[in-house]
Amino acid sequence: MTSRVPLVSGNDTPAASRALLDAVNGAFGATPNMFRAVANSPAALQAMWGFFGALGGGTIPPKLGEQIAVAVADRNACEYCLAAHTALGRKAGATPAEMSAAQGGESADPATAAALRFALKLVEQRGQVADSDVAALRAAGFSDGQVVEILAHVALNLFTNYVNVAFAVPVDFPGVKLRSAA
Repeated sequence: MTSRVPLVSGNDTPAASRALLDAVNGAFGATPNMFRAVANSPAALQAMWGFFGALGGGTIPPKLGEQIAVAVADRNACEYCLAAHTALGRKAGATPAEMSAAQGGESADPATAAALRFALKLVEQRGQVADSDVAALRAAGFSDGQVVEILAHVALNLFTNYVNVAFAVPVDFPGVKLRSAA
């Protein structure tokens, strides 16, 4: 399938996107197709890359961020993000079994399980969560700042999922089979 928006490269890249794409390339050692699609809009690329950078400096460990990403990707039937974040989760120290469990919203670790339940509830109920849902995260050991960061990880992944699904961005990471259909 061909992307519904151009995957910019070289001289086709808007001038305002070039430095950011160079930074993406430096971080990944290549420029993933998702960023090439988003680079059509320098503002959207700046927002996305800035969002990744800000959360990378947060207090949620990278492994948990990737586990949240695969759970959200699977729920939204985003093959691109599922493949990318499974690979990134492995790089962050997760085992194949941990990433597979996270894809289904599960974890043997109680705190991770609580975060994944909350993340999926946010997605499924479009943010309509209860006091008890936030309290469950606190009871699992998350600070208020981390509760907000979990929501931010979900929001970032909704952005990336929608980019990849809506624009049919070709997957350029090793494929992972979806568990659920959106």
